Amino acid sequence: MTGNHALAPPIPAAAEDADDPGRRFARLAGALALVERLAGMESPPEDRASAEDIAAGYGRATPIARRRFDALASETATFSAAGMEILLRQRTARRGDCRAAARRLAAEIATALAAMAALVARRGPAA
Repeated sequence: MTGNHALAPPIPAAAEDADDPGRRFARLAGALALVERLAGMESPPEDRASAEDIAAGYGRATPIARRRFDALASETATFSAAGMEILLRQRTARRGDCRAAARRLAAEIATALAAMAALVARRGPAA
């Protein structure tokens, strides 16, 4: 079955971000921590997967899981950056309380991080 590789090209990290998946995950977790501070929340980092766990899981993941992880990482980075820019602009301009919006953004980032971790989580032994 040498022709199968033509259907699924090798899966390096996403073209726009050549870093390893663990580093992308860690940057998004860092963004979440910042947003949580803006929301007045405390972040329990021990509840999240480590960058090393994510990188190892990504290495074992199926091509489909890797592609979904990459797409979700890119989407999350995009909406996180846009949301953080708006929150920081609001805070700098002192245009009222932005904690509710920051809590909502934090929840969205946390949900995306959990989904990313689930995509590359160790599944049981291979059958």
